[in-house]
Amino acid sequence: MKLIDFDGLFDVKLTQYMEENKNKYTEKQWEDIIPKLYKKFGDTYVAKVKCTPKEYYGKMTDSQLVETLSAHLKEDVPVPEFLCAEIETRGVTETLLPLLKGEDTQTAIYALNLIGDDARAYDTYFSILTEGRFDEDLRNDIVEVFKFHADAVKDRAYEAYKQGLASEYMLEILSRVKEKEDRVYEVLKTAFLSGDNVPMRASYLASYGDERALEMLLARIEDRTIGFVEFQELKYAIEALGGEYSEPRDFSEDKDYLAVEDAASRAVTSETETHRS
Repeated sequence: MKLIDFDGLFDVKLTQYMEENKNKYTEKQWEDIIPKLYKKFGDTYVAKVKCTPKEYYGKMTDSQLVETLSAHLKEDVPVPEFLCAEIETRGVTETLLPLLKGEDTQTAIYALNLIGDDARAYDTYFSILTEGRFDEDLRNDIVEVFKFHADAVKDRAYEAYKQGLASEYMLEILSRVKEKEDRVYEVLKTAFLSGDNVPMRASYLASYGDERALEMLLARIEDRTIGFVEFQELKYAIEALGGEYSEPRDFSEDKDYLAVEDAASRAVTSETETHRS
């Protein structure tokens, strides 16, 4: 199938339409109109391909759709929404999976977004996390998928953590398990007590929601050597688990506290100047 830049063709039509109606709509109205025009374009006959954009992709096989997506990305031709919509409608997860096994991040991002939380992709997702492939943003997107299905993948996450594979990601996933288990709590507890990455691991305990963690959180927050960021995360975790900590603390010399105060001051100044103008 020939690679067609449908977005480019739409831009030509849009430019013409906007020129014909340049005094008819405000900029805000155009923001609402353009997506509607694009959607309508999907059902518009295009002489170049002798069918509509939707029909063009509808005629393709599953493998042709994925090959076309790859070609768009490789040749830096804009990927039409009509192509992605057809792929999503088909649910061609197994055909998309090879795109996650290559090295091109942009291609992998498209594949991940199109596959979503399809369980058939979980093996590949775990491989990406444990092997450290692709950038952090893509791996974080995978973690977000698993956080919504933490109970379904808890065994794998637990085993991966025990093997020292992608430990922080596995802790984050385990923190969202709803069906409470002592082994999961013990992992989160031990990770917190290790003293590493305390603010983040306090947030995991807060997410997990086991009140047994209150005692060690309260003990940690009493440490006068902790900084502002760690204090705030500990305080949040304590409150999330139904506890309370209200003792005043002085962070006037803490660089993170000063940065937050400075940012807040700048925001107030900017807002005041905006109102004045």
